[in-house]
Amino acid sequence: MSASMRVVTLLGFAAITVVPLIGSEPPGPDWELHTPTMTEGPAAAGRRVRVTAPEYVGTEVYHSLYLPTDWTPEGSFPVIVEYTGNYWPPAGSTGEAKDANLGYGWGGSKGFIWVVMPYVEVGRKENAVTWWGDKQATVDYCKLNLPRICAEYGGDLDNVFVTGFSRGAIGTSYIGLADDEIAALWRGFMTYDHFDGAKSWSYPESDQASALDRLARLDGRPFLVAGGDLTRTRTQFLDDHLELADFTFLEVPVAEIFNIPEGRIIHPHTDLWMHQPSRYRDQMRRWLRSAIKR
Repeated sequence: MSASMRVVTLLGFAAITVVPLIGSEPPGPDWELHTPTMTEGPAAAGRRVRVTAPEYVGTEVYHSLYLPTDWTPEGSFPVIVEYTGNYWPPAGSTGEAKDANLGYGWGGSKGFIWVVMPYVEVGRKENAVTWWGDKQATVDYCKLNLPRICAEYGGDLDNVFVTGFSRGAIGTSYIGLADDEIAALWRGFMTYDHFDGAKSWSYPESDQASALDRLARLDGRPFLVAGGDLTRTRTQFLDDHLELADFTFLEVPVAEIFNIPEGRIIHPHTDLWMHQPSRYRDQMRRWLRSAIKR
């Protein structure tokens, strides 16, 4: 099997155009990666645990924390922070932090601390599974807990990457660039299937002008925009604003990589596609490694 890749330079920014794999064999029943089940108890290498922040003791608000299999207390590790998609049963998305997959598929089982942050629901008693809940509480949760996690577990604050699937893809900037303080936390950005400002939604400030105000905080940092079809995102929005970041674009033909429905992948709109090897996952991981500040 082979795939051809063309790198196009637009206003000084590399844009990857990929010719999809043709005739690729679907993976067998034994997938390479299985997202660790979130459990209770102390964090440890290779474990994914539920964490209740001190400010939310007595509520159901939580984040999940995964320490890589090569984690040691004295080590320093880059960090992937993920925001999940909405509750959407047709794609098998529960909207719950405990069921996230994208960041684990991207970083793999070792080398990266993986945190799934919550959207704090209005009332601050539980996580929101659809849209943003209490937006300010959601932003504040990340600003408070990310430095705390890094201090306790050896996260490298110079190499924190924010990512998300679907709702979470929008959230990388709707939440992750909501103000100057949270925007300063990130080394780089990756979105998968959706982008803040590419279309208007039902919540406030989803329009392009508001999105551009947030994206102005990118300050030229590395940004990987991935998804099944990026035509709308590019032609109706980002192609006119490539100066905002060091953008790379990658289209991923999930329906050609997998014989859908296949295992837990029941729809092309999925956060599970990097749990099996593909040339597209290789490109995603190469980008991540290249973006790490040495």
